[in-house]
Amino acid sequence: METIEAVQSSVDMIWMMIGAILVFFMHAGFAMVETGFTRSKNTVNILMKNLLTVSLGSLLYFIIGFAIMFGPSAFGLIGTEGFALLGREDIGFFVFQAVFAATCATIISGAVAERMKLSSYLILVVAMTGVIYPIVGHWVWGGGWLAELGYIDFAGSSVVHLTGAVGALIAAWLIGPRIGKYSGHSVNVIPGHSVPLGALGVFILWLGWFGFNGGSTLAADPTLVPLVIANTLLAASAAVLSTALYTKLRYKRIDASLTLNGALSGLVGITAGCANVSLIGAIAIGLVSGVLMTESIRFFDVKARIDDPVGAISVHGIAGIWGTLAVGLFDVANGAFYGGGVSVITIQFIGVAAIIGWTTLTVGGSLLTIRLFTSLRVSKEDETIGLDYSEHGTQAYVLQDVFKGAEPRSNDFAHRLTQLGKSVEAK
Repeated sequence: METIEAVQSSVDMIWMMIGAILVFFMHAGFAMVETGFTRSKNTVNILMKNLLTVSLGSLLYFIIGFAIMFGPSAFGLIGTEGFALLGREDIGFFVFQAVFAATCATIISGAVAERMKLSSYLILVVAMTGVIYPIVGHWVWGGGWLAELGYIDFAGSSVVHLTGAVGALIAAWLIGPRIGKYSGHSVNVIPGHSVPLGALGVFILWLGWFGFNGGSTLAADPTLVPLVIANTLLAASAAVLSTALYTKLRYKRIDASLTLNGALSGLVGITAGCANVSLIGAIAIGLVSGVLMTESIRFFDVKARIDDPVGAISVHGIAGIWGTLAVGLFDVANGAFYGGGVSVITIQFIGVAAIIGWTTLTVGGSLLTIRLFTSLRVSKEDETIGLDYSEHGTQAYVLQDVFKGAEPRSNDFAHRLTQLGKSVEAK
């Protein structure tokens, strides 16, 4: 007869594995959001980036990342044992953390969409999942120096999302904007090709986030899990409404793409404090997240002139910073102060600054190193044709007369794209 402890352990493991599966499914959401918010000629490339990110990231995290993140700590900075899970028995915990690592890396994909060379992107994924992200994770979740300070990030507003967003910002800045995005003082809109795909991606991500935050309890706690999931639901809902209202007031219409991103900003915002704030606090965090994200996207697009096709920097970065700092304002689990009178928000600020600094230096250094050996972005001709053809030799959408079963006619986009590709090959 099994003991109560054994049954509880089994239930806890099942819950964590359900969370891991939901987080894995989020990669379908990222792929759909990124695809919908960009042009159709880059769809295959985006799908391949997301598929390769989770596959490559999982293997790298298995070989080196998990040990760096959760191995015995050296000076609170880095883990030192457990490479390739040698000597480790917590395989379930590894699976849950591996899908998180891939999530961090794939945030970069959206910000550099439509112009970054696939090979260069994958090298950066290796750096992110193997070293850069795991070290941040060790500081916060692996018993490192930020954990010792009392830093709070329950499920990853800063560890996962801010780290990925800073990497996205540095990469987008170094690579430069898409062709045609800026001309003189003008900022040109390059619309995505499918709002329905983008919306589908947001709903998938919202569903997956219940596993992202809820699974981070690492146990089927009947008190904590409902609170975490309720806070996740309410923060996202509040952010959708605040974004819709704010865009209506600012732009005289409810902007669809911004409102969809509003849901994601609320989800990012609540991730740090989902186990520490009240339901009212979660709503407040979500309301602010939507407005901050909207203004941040405008700032990066118009003022900073950093081309981010999907708004990843603002959604994951600005909302991530806000959500992490907001723990210091709305934390009902620990109160406003730790022992010695150090405020929660002060510790949160130190952690945010450290993560931004580390990620900036390491991602910037990685990209500059890659640039010594190869280019970071595709050629102008390849970008004009689209990365589907130039990187993969195929198209996501083939237009043809389905009623007659005919081949694409001369005025069909698919035919013209193919002919353009052939002309480039001949040069």
